[in-house]
Amino acid sequence: MAVSNLVKRVQDIMRNDAGVDGDAQRISQMTWMFFLKVYDAKEEEWEFYDEKYVSLIPEQLKWRNWAVDDKSNKVMTGDTLLSFVNNKLFPYLKGNEIEIDGVKYRFEISQDTPFKQRIARYVFEDAQNYMKDGVLLRQVINEINVVDFSEYKERHEFGTIYETILKSLQSAGNAGEFYTPRAVTDFMVQMIAPKLGESVADFACGTGGFLTSALKYLEPQKISPEDVDKYNNTIYGIEKKPLPYLLCITNMLLHDVDEPKIYHANSLEKNVRDYTDDEKFDIVLMNPPYGGSEKDAVKNNFPADLRSSETADLFMNVIMYRLKKNGRCAVIIPDGFLFGTDNAKSAIKAKLFSEFNLHTIVRMPHSVFAPYTSITTNILFFDNTHPTTETWVYRMDMPEGYKNFSKTKPILLEHFAPVVEWWNNRGEIIVDDFPKAKKYSVEDIKSFNYNIDLCGYPHEEEEILPPQDLIKEYREKRASLDANIDRVLTEIMTLLGENNEG
Repeated sequence: MAVSNLVKRVQDIMRNDAGVDGDAQRISQMTWMFFLKVYDAKEEEWEFYDEKYVSLIPEQLKWRNWAVDDKSNKVMTGDTLLSFVNNKLFPYLKGNEIEIDGVKYRFEISQDTPFKQRIARYVFEDAQNYMKDGVLLRQVINEINVVDFSEYKERHEFGTIYETILKSLQSAGNAGEFYTPRAVTDFMVQMIAPKLGESVADFACGTGGFLTSALKYLEPQKISPEDVDKYNNTIYGIEKKPLPYLLCITNMLLHDVDEPKIYHANSLEKNVRDYTDDEKFDIVLMNPPYGGSEKDAVKNNFPADLRSSETADLFMNVIMYRLKKNGRCAVIIPDGFLFGTDNAKSAIKAKLFSEFNLHTIVRMPHSVFAPYTSITTNILFFDNTHPTTETWVYRMDMPEGYKNFSKTKPILLEHFAPVVEWWNNRGEIIVDDFPKAKKYSVEDIKSFNYNIDLCGYPHEEEEILPPQDLIKEYREKRASLDANIDRVLTEIMTLLGENNEG
């Protein structure tokens, strides 16, 4: 059955419920229900293939036994359903003791509990039931039950639902929460070319866009049962926010990753000096959050010269500390990282060039993330093989016939075709006396004080940004200029001090 309109139908029902306020809550509401339905389908699969598998979910709380309407007039609805969800289902999944028919139950887990069973607790730590009308809740559940996740076709058709949820999430998201277009994640994965057996990590994984692109790329490499095990143990993710985390877990289960190593945590809260070799990865794919500001306690997890008030800078540090020897990385970074020459950014870039091989920078055109932000971004490709000797910079121009990307005209994988063609046969390109692609030696880059704002867009018409984006851009530029002024003043004061002493 076609499910493309499912999200809209569910949202329309929820709009009549007084307890659900806005798109963010509607998305959160339907997401925990999708998870329970998907998880129940996976448990049925695990029970079938493994006779030793014992579910930690009591029979009365399994989706199949309370949510499915068997048309017997015994299905829960109204206040009965609402009371069950609020007083039995949620308390149990959050780890509280409940009582059903005189028997007490508690969702007990430990480090010995298989991860695929622990995640059912983890994803409900911050989940809530917002709905107050039990009849409407029953209607929503019935709509969700339209999809049969045990069927291969409908499991993969969930991709349509998933993309709809993502678009809604983007519209309802806070500033700084931008989800990477699938075309961009697919391109980055293609260039990195992961192989089965390699570990793939994203330390701010959101809803799992990079991880699913990597899994899609690896899917054809699965041939033997050993390959399936490798596939299942490929990905690793960390996500700070509860809703994207829940979506990511659900997404991984639907991609047949039965034990997704996705953790609900903040990657910046561990001291980078404490990472061991077994906490490093072959491949890192990321679009780190940017524009945020971290507390001093978080900044103290980094060496003094690498401490920054910009979240994206701190994630660059995490990547460098967690990339295996000979590992590869592709990371999206805003323009501010390229041109920034404050002490922290310069130190981070100096470390990147001196300890890693930053071989390619792809400068993406504006509006790639439209309509959610107009901030211009770049993709850095580097590996942990040797210090950088030379860096290629390639400017990706807007496709012919496009003035801007938009919701109705998003960036597509085919738009990266010129980049791929150039990647495989590199050479310098000059357009109207300005470089579109050029190779820079590390000596050149050092002489620029690590300002790698190169091969820019000389003839691009000035774009009028939305007020919030404009404010953010000017603040970023001001912060960089202020840092430069402070640095120069410090140098002058030092010289004056030395002269006075003389």
